[in-house]
Amino acid sequence: MKIGFLFNHDQIHQVAHSLPIAMALARMAPHVDIVVATTNERLSAEVRRISPAHGVALPSVELTLRRPLTRFARRLESILPITKLGIYRDNLDFFASLDILVVAEKTSLLLKSHYHLDNLRIIHTRHGAGDRAIGFDKASAKFDHVLVSGPKIRERLIEEAGLSPDRLSTVGYPKFDLLPKVPVRLPFQDNGKPTVLYNPHPSPHLSSWYRHGRAVLDYFLNDDRYNLIFAPHVMLFHRRFVLTIDKLRIDRPGLIDRRVKDAPNIHVDLGSQASTDMTYTSAADIYLGDVSSQVYEFLHRPRPCLFLNSQNAEWRGNPNYAHWQTGEVIADPTDLGAALDRAVAEHPHYLPMQQELFRRSFDLTEESSADRAARAILGSLARPVQQIVPAISSGASRHTKRPTAAAA
Repeated sequence: MKIGFLFNHDQIHQVAHSLPIAMALARMAPHVDIVVATTNERLSAEVRRISPAHGVALPSVELTLRRPLTRFARRLESILPITKLGIYRDNLDFFASLDILVVAEKTSLLLKSHYHLDNLRIIHTRHGAGDRAIGFDKASAKFDHVLVSGPKIRERLIEEAGLSPDRLSTVGYPKFDLLPKVPVRLPFQDNGKPTVLYNPHPSPHLSSWYRHGRAVLDYFLNDDRYNLIFAPHVMLFHRRFVLTIDKLRIDRPGLIDRRVKDAPNIHVDLGSQASTDMTYTSAADIYLGDVSSQVYEFLHRPRPCLFLNSQNAEWRGNPNYAHWQTGEVIADPTDLGAALDRAVAEHPHYLPMQQELFRRSFDLTEESSADRAARAILGSLARPVQQIVPAISSGASRHTKRPTAAAA
């Protein structure tokens, strides 16, 4: 039995959603052959950073394109993930060698729909526990098995994606297994001021950034009662243009003014490790955003929330905006100062809803989410788990002692 964990993205934000499962599986089932596949050095470095820190050395391989991109393809790369798609075509021998492929995204379904690897079982871990409609589209039903964080996700996948309940396992949120016990505080927070996290989404048809983002930054430039962590979704500034396909839109995020980067009460991070490892959702006192699923990670410890409805969305009663029930929703940032004050003052009013939506998004138990997910993967196999795992052990295994394989 050979199980591959694939990380095929421009950024590292999906690694923490499924790498803990690979580590748990290595400890739990030492007789299973596990390999972690990455597709660029950024992802490889993140795997190397996380795995040894948790006492597991996983065999790994870095997949590459066999043919260099043409000049035309390189130009398209500034808008479209050409390399990401080409990885599947150029590494079919690797994917065909696997019994199971575990992924956090959906492009891997090309292996079945386009490259006809019908015997490869693909298990989806998802990434994030947000409310956006694209997370519950029909493609979700094409996986052989899906691991979900809580009842909200399970119910919507059954009702909207048409996913059969027997192909779903509720496992909690493996990313929370990596959460530091003590929230991180940034050096600029030593000034004692409350800290706001502004976390806009990249999608042009959903995000607050393109219409109101700079006005938000200007507010904190001109009123330093608050600190600001400006940490958008890591894909917002990754390319010169942002293109979305769920609703065909394209826009340009632009540049960040030097005055903002130099302001003593503003911390700007457009895509570092800290933008993905819950550093900022742990450190902030107030969440300001639009549709990012990171609001649910912020609510691991309930605090005031505020949302910008820059797209004039009809959000009330819409499950795609359920998280907007956890704080006030404003139409533009002209009232931002007063709205932030209200967010703090009125937090007790929103606290019960925050707790309820968090409970529905994350089914957490005393057992780690990664261990639950590893057991679910083993339990989804056609043959009995006992044939694969003769003895379950929570201690170190022979597999955890293997040296990491050299990158291809």
